[in-house]
Amino acid sequence: MYPLRNWSADWYAWLALTEFVGSNWQNFNLLPPWAGPTPSYWDALGAQPHIQEELDELVTAAQDERADALDEILSQADEFISYLMNLMTTRPTAYPATFRVLNIASLVALFTSMYYKGKYRRPRPSELCPALLPPIVVPGHASFPSGHSTQSHLMALCMGQVLSGFVQHQAMLDDLETLADRIARNREIAGLHYPSDTAAGVALAGVILPLLTGNSWYGNALAAARQEWDPNNAANQYP
Repeated sequence: MYPLRNWSADWYAWLALTEFVGSNWQNFNLLPPWAGPTPSYWDALGAQPHIQEELDELVTAAQDERADALDEILSQADEFISYLMNLMTTRPTAYPATFRVLNIASLVALFTSMYYKGKYRRPRPSELCPALLPPIVVPGHASFPSGHSTQSHLMALCMGQVLSGFVQHQAMLDDLETLADRIARNREIAGLHYPSDTAAGVALAGVILPLLTGNSWYGNALAAARQEWDPNNAANQYP
């Protein structure tokens, strides 16, 4: 029998996803109050002032913050689990179960956010304001909710479960949530997402977490990851 420990983290995450799709993940309303219940959420007359306000904020961010954030914008375009691992001073080889938890969170969040992107079909900011000139290729899918926001915030929440009850829990969780906010904010500075996309990603991460808690693949990875961080585990004690 092929042992579970031999599954790579990314393929293990696919096993968790196959179970997750059977849960109730398709019935959340993520729209901001100003979008209204109209079929064309983003074309509604009442939404226009809010959209323009967001675009103005993004233009200001591009002018004032993009130069300083550019390196992170480029390096976080396709992968940012390494940022969380570095913050926790860990490596996949030393904390393989923790790496699995992060990969599960990333894949499930990406899958779920793509469903809602297809449902809400919001144009990217640079489509409405070409002057934003994003410094990377604009993704070929809709804007709302932000996938980066959903992924990074769900990873932070999952690590909160991994560390729950341990002495470093609150301090580490605060740092991870700050990093998640930064990753999501970088996408706004790049002109790829509106602030309301980011907020929807935070909300979506929050409603995904309880669904993951009952996932057997996630549960196994979570239990193993807690062993990696448990100070009472003999393997974590040094003379």
